[in-house]
Amino acid sequence: MTRYEDTTETRQAIIDACRWMNDRGINQGTSGNISVRVPGAILITPSGVPYDRMTPDMIVRLVTEGEPDMSGDLRPSTEWRFHQYLMAARPDVSAAVHAHPAHCTAVAMQGQPIPACHYMIAAFGGNDVPITPYALFGSAELAGYVADAMRDRHGCLMASHGATVVGESLDRALWRMEELENLARVYLLSRMSGEPVLLTDAQMEEVIAAFSNYGPGK
Repeated sequence: MTRYEDTTETRQAIIDACRWMNDRGINQGTSGNISVRVPGAILITPSGVPYDRMTPDMIVRLVTEGEPDMSGDLRPSTEWRFHQYLMAARPDVSAAVHAHPAHCTAVAMQGQPIPACHYMIAAFGGNDVPITPYALFGSAELAGYVADAMRDRHGCLMASHGATVVGESLDRALWRMEELENLARVYLLSRMSGEPVLLTDAQMEEVIAAFSNYGPGK
């Protein structure tokens, strides 16, 4: 797991990651948000600031538990609660990424998880990518659903909302978000002509075991 410090470089890496998501078509506008764990705190993107205007000093330092200070000019992302809950529930991860990728969101609008239709499902820690129940954005209820869904997973869909992933590093979280969007895309394509053939639990267990060192940025 990569350990980050609260430095200008770390803050800039968060901004660069946001811009990368928009450039890749994974996110639109300012709807996504990113957090990184640092000693004693969480760094998170501010609410409503366009990524091309964001500077390192605008990244918000968030408390690890309890209500944040909302008195300043810049407030944490409206989704700060589930970032906070995820970091508390998953001490093995250093970064969380939330976005509204088109294909992930389309599946989430159908209220469905992504089943074991492809071996890359293993990148998310199990034999499916789960979906949370719907709850109001920014709510404690939604934060609880996301944290529960990802206690043993590295990503989830959020009903009628979008997707969230975690990573042992920021690079690994971004990799998972892009892989999740591609999985959602091919899953939707496969269902246009029927139902995809699913891998068995035994086959998925074999893939998960082989995934221990797969992917960038561990």
